[in-house]
Amino acid sequence: MAVDFPVGKFANLRTPFYYYDTDVLRKTLDTLREEAGKYGYKIHYAVKANFNPEILKIISSYGFGADCVSWNEIERAIECGFSPEGIMFAGVGKSDYEIVNALKAGIFCFNCESIQELEIINSFAEKLRLKQNIALRINPQIDAHTHNYITTGIEESKFGITMAELEDAVEKLRRLKNLNFIGIHFHIGSQITRMQVFKSLCSRINEISEWFSLRGLNPKIINAGGGLGIDYYNPDSYPAFRDYFGVFNELVKVYPGQELHFEPGRSITGQCGSLISRVLYIKNGSNAKFAVIDAGMTDLIRPALYQAYHKIENLTSALKPARYDVVGPICESSDIFGKFVELPETCRGDIIAIRSAGAYGEAMASRYNLRKLPESFFSDEL
Repeated sequence: MAVDFPVGKFANLRTPFYYYDTDVLRKTLDTLREEAGKYGYKIHYAVKANFNPEILKIISSYGFGADCVSWNEIERAIECGFSPEGIMFAGVGKSDYEIVNALKAGIFCFNCESIQELEIINSFAEKLRLKQNIALRINPQIDAHTHNYITTGIEESKFGITMAELEDAVEKLRRLKNLNFIGIHFHIGSQITRMQVFKSLCSRINEISEWFSLRGLNPKIINAGGGLGIDYYNPDSYPAFRDYFGVFNELVKVYPGQELHFEPGRSITGQCGSLISRVLYIKNGSNAKFAVIDAGMTDLIRPALYQAYHKIENLTSALKPARYDVVGPICESSDIFGKFVELPETCRGDIIAIRSAGAYGEAMASRYNLRKLPESFFSDEL
């Protein structure tokens, strides 16, 4: 599913910008729908990965739901075609304003992360004379073996209700008359590529599901969250949807009437997007040759924040290879996209593509140094 770069059309576009190959996105969505459909699994796209309106409109056209972590994400999702009846609202710090607006919008379910949150949602639902579906987000204490900043299901994590609190949460739910308990929710981290991690999650899901069953509670929904990673070293590769869903089909015990739900984000949009930049200067340092480009950590923060790898390509040079530290213009020493990167000999004006940037790229862009936010362009409009 190679991305097609119309380099000749890039010449008149101001860099940096995000370029999205919509054919790649649709092929990814086709594969996702096929593999999830084998088992009747329900999909809610994690809007935080990429909330570009054109991206959302394409994803919503497949009939998937949405996983949102703010009211603004919910509002954007609805504007772009997602039905409120398919929206899950997660997040450890939902504000009163967000809760009230989500209740009024008629979203499907709140994924609740604390006992106090249950009380707050119930109080607002009572005032609005509503009965709201909720799921309990449970911290399963499973190490996702990914970057510490995107690991969310271990003991020291701020996310979810702990097993020690679960009995109290269930007792509280029995007394809160404006909440309708429909599910249990898990999310252990992001950019997970080891299927063994998901196998461990399946075992914990079975344990916790049985815990509920023994107390006369059989939640309709088991929401396994997201977290499936992509191959940043091979940006033209497909996500491992077949292996991923196969693990859950093989290992999770689903009671009659129960549904398995998933919240993929990165695996849907990651490979269709690239950050396109121009080379400003070639600079000789004491220990390295620098390719200074006009994109910076304000446009793609992952390398600076997570020390994340992205494949970097020179789209306009066919010269012999050389090695460069590819850096941006931001006044921070962390503004580095890659060190000792092999590229064709690179000159001022060459066009650079930073691949696999369709997830947590544009969505995390900032205006630090008072820079403009990057624009976005799509393959079917160029």
